Amino acid sequence: MDTLMERLRAVQVSSLCDADKGLAVVDAAIRAMVPDVSFAGPAFTLLAYDDHLPVLVALREAEPGSVLVVATNSLRKAVSGELFATEARRRGLAAIVIDGYCRDVRGLRRIGLPVHARGTNPMSGTTRDPGTFGREVLLGRVRVSPGDLLVGDDDGIVVGPRERFAAAIDTAEEIERAEKALVEGMAAGRDLHGMTTVDEHLAALAKEQPSALGFTV
Repeated sequence: MDTLMERLRAVQVSSLCDADKGLAVVDAAIRAMVPDVSFAGPAFTLLAYDDHLPVLVALREAEPGSVLVVATNSLRKAVSGELFATEARRRGLAAIVIDGYCRDVRGLRRIGLPVHARGTNPMSGTTRDPGTFGREVLLGRVRVSPGDLLVGDDDGIVVGPRERFAAAIDTAEEIERAEKALVEGMAAGRDLHGMTTVDEHLAALAKEQPSALGFTV
């Protein structure tokens, strides 16, 4: 079992962004089609230009745990749907991420596999292209190379090399521990400001001194 993948799936993408402000964030227009799911895995990249045959072929070629990253050259026909998500789930893939469109959203929600796309279109494309795989692709203006890690949830998707996520995960987990303590504190009647260094931070900023907002929990 890949411990890093398990840890990445357990934290929010927002926490990773707080831990590493330089992580590449995919265009927010590529959003979760299935709510309340998260994923992490290495990219299996492919091109599918209004043709869903490449996605079908990729389902057989991609390793379990990988994320299908589908570039569509901004074309608009659906290149994946319920059948492909079902097979992806059966084969143990982590997610399908499309810089383009999918369909069968009701079925996708029943299956529960993470699927991110720009939206839906009931019309699918052709089945003539055998597919192009293993190249660097553009995913929401972010360059994704085969093997790059993608981590996603309802907030969005971040992309980077494995070592960058390995360097950020401890801080992301500490952020989540502190935020959980803040929520529990507010539930117990404590005010948010009193559990942070906001007053000290504001005072330092007023004096043009270096400062960072912190937690006291």
